[in-house]
Amino acid sequence: METSDTTIAIMYDFDKTLTTKDQQEFTFIPDIDMESAEFWRKSNEMAKTCKMDRILAYMHCMLNEAKYKNKEITRGAFVGHGKGLEYYPGVDAWFDRINMYCAGMGVQVEHYIISSGLREIIEGSSLFPKFREVFACEFLYDANKVAIWPKNVVNYTTKTQFVFRINKGVLDISDDDTLNKYTPDSERPIPFRNMIYIGDGLTDVPCMKLVKANGGYSIAVYTDKTKVQDLIAHGRVNFITPADYSEGGVLDDLVKDILIKISTEDKLAALTKAQRDEMKAVL
Repeated sequence: METSDTTIAIMYDFDKTLTTKDQQEFTFIPDIDMESAEFWRKSNEMAKTCKMDRILAYMHCMLNEAKYKNKEITRGAFVGHGKGLEYYPGVDAWFDRINMYCAGMGVQVEHYIISSGLREIIEGSSLFPKFREVFACEFLYDANKVAIWPKNVVNYTTKTQFVFRINKGVLDISDDDTLNKYTPDSERPIPFRNMIYIGDGLTDVPCMKLVKANGGYSIAVYTDKTKVQDLIAHGRVNFITPADYSEGGVLDDLVKDILIKISTEDKLAALTKAQRDEMKAVL
């Protein structure tokens, strides 16, 4: 199969996009002897009372509640919580299957996470090796690997920064200078038109709209269709599908159709450019 210069980025939210519930609810919250509803009530109450970012509030609650229950807040402990995650049907085989499909078309695909969840937990998951990069919240740790402060916070609006990082190929999040430099579209490694964003709800809307508005494709996955109906009705996403990544399913077929379309459009654009360049050389 002849290869092309086409690279396609598929970007995913994590919690309730790939996993069946928020990542903390699988092992972390049970480990501190709390009910999920109580943990999120405390976290949201703190955010409201203190006029605090909700993501910072949940990170604070994780540390505070774990300390109160004498549970470890080391990096290793958080990574360990990634081993108990449960995924939607088909997720385990999804990435290798999509990679093989793209290889068959002669194009390259890269998978990315853009999540308000905890990177350490994602790092401990079976899916972590599948991603080119994971952009998510992180703690800063002391010399003993004990969490002491939020290092990176990813909320619903800061998520868009990472779409631009992927678009420009600036994956080092400490490098703001290169990210903010003017880069012609022709020099960006992954054009927006070669992007697919998959999320599950309102926190993904800024990324979904950004990708869709610039010629890419946004997909909202659901277990309850009523929660995403507004997204398609108001033109915030291109498509909505059940959260089922199984081969031959609606999402599988849809993404493969999009991949074919992106690949074909890139081939036609390359052919047009080659013919124009050839004629310019003759004239």
